[in-house]
Amino acid sequence: MTDADYDVIVLGGGPAGENAAAYAVAGSDRTAALVEHQLFGGECSYWACMPSKALLRPGAVLSLGQAMPGVTASGPQVADVLARRDSFVHGYDDGSQVDWAKSAGIEPVRGTGRLAGERRVEVVTPEGEVRVLRARHAVVLATGTTAAIPELAGVREALPWTSRDATGMTVVPRRVAIIGGGVVACETATWLAELGAQEVTLLVRGDRLLPRAEPFASELILRGLRDTGVVTVRLHTEPLLVSRRDPVDTGVGRIHGGPVTLVLGDGELEVDELIVATGRAPATDGLGLDTVGLPAGYVDVDDQLTARGVPGDWLYAVGDVNHRAALTHMGKYQARVCGDVIAARAEGKPLDSPRYVASADHQQVPQVVYTAPELASIGLTEHEARTGGHAVDTVELDIAVAGSALARDDFRGRAKLVVDTASDRLLGATFVGPDMGEQLHAATIAVLGRVPLTTLWHAVPAYPTVSEFWLRLLEAWRDR
Repeated sequence: MTDADYDVIVLGGGPAGENAAAYAVAGSDRTAALVEHQLFGGECSYWACMPSKALLRPGAVLSLGQAMPGVTASGPQVADVLARRDSFVHGYDDGSQVDWAKSAGIEPVRGTGRLAGERRVEVVTPEGEVRVLRARHAVVLATGTTAAIPELAGVREALPWTSRDATGMTVVPRRVAIIGGGVVACETATWLAELGAQEVTLLVRGDRLLPRAEPFASELILRGLRDTGVVTVRLHTEPLLVSRRDPVDTGVGRIHGGPVTLVLGDGELEVDELIVATGRAPATDGLGLDTVGLPAGYVDVDDQLTARGVPGDWLYAVGDVNHRAALTHMGKYQARVCGDVIAARAEGKPLDSPRYVASADHQQVPQVVYTAPELASIGLTEHEARTGGHAVDTVELDIAVAGSALARDDFRGRAKLVVDTASDRLLGATFVGPDMGEQLHAATIAVLGRVPLTTLWHAVPAYPTVSEFWLRLLEAWRDR
């Protein structure tokens, strides 16, 4: 016996899960259940993209004001910044997300869900009851990832902050150490410095920040952090031992006890809080993958987001849990494709349209890192393109046009294009500078649309905008 039957059951109520459910039932009488054990809206809405950008934007606005003669700009008021952050996360109340799901014809089911065999899901409700749900067409896994704690001596016992604590902080620690050199580490260091932390130390195991970015971008981000006068970046450094005086779980975003001591290769470092930003792990423990013959860990999928190794084309995985592109916008993209595939299969339609194939998350992924300066990129780096066997040439130059000079007096930026010389098309682009995220979509369209550079020559940038740097890049390519 089952408690309820649905056409589609989605495990994980974040943006990817929401989109998969919505697209699967859109314009039909199909039914969907969205199962979530924490907050509907997921990591992005409450502990990642939204709160982090709310914390970062005031510093960017302040920087712009300080760069403009005649504009008086004082430092951000921490209480007001945190209050604005709280408004975006709705005080960690997911009522609006629940209302949206219902309005879209999706039933929100609060509880911890797990697979229980083919097309079956067991949900343990907050009251401890067990509901059994059965899917007529599809089950979608959209459970995302959780912060990974590094296997360093004493780290777990010290109760460090993770990304959730950093975005949900209720107080700005005076002295902070961050283990890691990726996006979370760099963005967190940025807003801590802007909001008044006095000492921020990044401990980076590798030889540069953001190791997957173009080297020039890593160097500019490093310089930007160091220029704050607050952030110290120590490369080739990893703690040997971590200890904390009187550790106590005081709650998310609160200082977790007394001072933390980190033993390094050349001495000790004492801080008021430690943040670990060393990657993510799939949230699939207890998900019941073994009941459908899948191994633990990430869920491998094909380009229609169908789980490989599970017969019958009924199990799907979207977002971070499939390990293809761990970015909210890419998870939502996958979910749109997945929902369309589910709908088409339910209606007996052929899947021979590009609409039913997720391709952009292979080599055409856009990303913005909201540091100061901002890093925006799409597609392959030069190293990735050469390693992939492409015939490659590049063009790289400083961004210096009338629009950038008007944008702010201290505008500093750099841009690089990676070009496939055999096809005269862009394989990738990287832009570093103020508000470069707003410049990225043009490059995304050029890469995805395989637009020849000879055609881009006729895409005339409006004057005087920052986007005129595209013309400078094309001129440099012509004259190389």
